[in-house]
Amino acid sequence: MNKKIIIITGATSGIGKALVAHFADENIVYAGYRNPDYERDLKKISNNVRPFFIDMEKDFIIDGAAVFIKREVEKIDLLINVAGCVAAGAMENMSTDKLRKQFDVNTFSHLRFTQKLLDKLVGGRVINISSMSSFGIFPFVAPYCASKRALDILFNSLEIETNHKIKVISVKPGVIATPLWEKSIEANQDSINGDTAYNKEMLYMVKNAKSNGINGLPVEKVVSLISKAAFCSNPKSSYTVGWDAKFAEIISKLPQDLINWLIDLGLKRKGLR
Repeated sequence: MNKKIIIITGATSGIGKALVAHFADENIVYAGYRNPDYERDLKKISNNVRPFFIDMEKDFIIDGAAVFIKREVEKIDLLINVAGCVAAGAMENMSTDKLRKQFDVNTFSHLRFTQKLLDKLVGGRVINISSMSSFGIFPFVAPYCASKRALDILFNSLEIETNHKIKVISVKPGVIATPLWEKSIEANQDSINGDTAYNKEMLYMVKNAKSNGINGLPVEKVVSLISKAAFCSNPKSSYTVGWDAKFAEIISKLPQDLINWLIDLGLKRKGLR
């Protein structure tokens, strides 16, 4: 049996690393890393793992990663766009630079990387790790919500415009126990420590992030779903993982005024209003 060629970004931790370990048993997996310290760890997973350097904030490095992969393979069966970050804070004080980085990492980088690999992806699939946040507004992480929604919209259009030369699948997890939560706390110290007008809200966000990193669904839930969607005969365009994600999808279909009322009610119950 010929081994399939799978590309995974954000492969050094959380969902990405778990996907590398899962698929590397029977496939050739190109695993994207930014920190060189993780290259050796990726190689240890399996002889089928091919680590490659990619920085989702730098276009020229994204282009270079695509050139490297295209020189290595004739065809790509599956591209899984995992890499991401979270920009948190109040929109009242959110800098456009921070917003721009959020979209660069979560949205534009994945589109650029996919565009560069598109000729090798014909007949293959692209799976994007979106989020339940793409269904609507989660206060104080609005940039993250918007970047994931934009990811879904742009890639859905890409599939249609190319006359379905590739199949695009959006996976929208709820709260998953991954290092992303702790990383988000570290990355948003400017909002946590510097936004005195929303100090109470920021402290709640930190507490909630720490809890999510421990009590979220195991990453294997996402891996299991992706494993089924990756090569099944007729995959859906969108999947949710977790009851919270399914609930967010249902709520998203309500009138916006009602959604806003429910969000305000939730904030009041948490003592944030």
